[in-house]
Amino acid sequence: MKVRESDLPGIGYKFEIITKNQDKIVVVIHDDGRREIYHFDSDDHEECVSSIAFDDSEARQIAGILGGMAYKPKALETIDIAFDDLIIEWFKVEPGAPAVNKTIGEIDVRNKYGVTVIAIMKKNMKKSNNPGPDTVIEAGDTLVISGERNELKGLITNLLSNKE
Repeated sequence: MKVRESDLPGIGYKFEIITKNQDKIVVVIHDDGRREIYHFDSDDHEECVSSIAFDDSEARQIAGILGGMAYKPKALETIDIAFDDLIIEWFKVEPGAPAVNKTIGEIDVRNKYGVTVIAIMKKNMKKSNNPGPDTVIEAGDTLVISGERNELKGLITNLLSNKE
């Protein structure tokens, strides 16, 4: 994650954040205690797609929630469903990951990792249930994958994550 800070004279302070997945948000902290968060289009970091404003009390409450003070995630990490040894997980493919612009057949997830790709949600929100071997994986796609915990972790670490 990259964070760029800048002073806004007469207004407050600005934090521009680019996440590992290349999502951009800007947080402006006003001198009067207000906070504003701006979320930008993932394909055009100059195009703001949403914003929200908080007063000081709301901002501190949100910070506590994000920081894990209100709820600490369970040990299953990002896993949504666990059924004995079978696990189904949703994972957003990171930009620069080795699987980007390759087909499911090319990366051979079933034979190499013992993982099945159940569905893909494309960045344009188009769904592909039970995608075939010719389906191309793109950065920002959310894959619904099924397998055992260590197999899923291997696939995510080796092919779906950016190793930078």
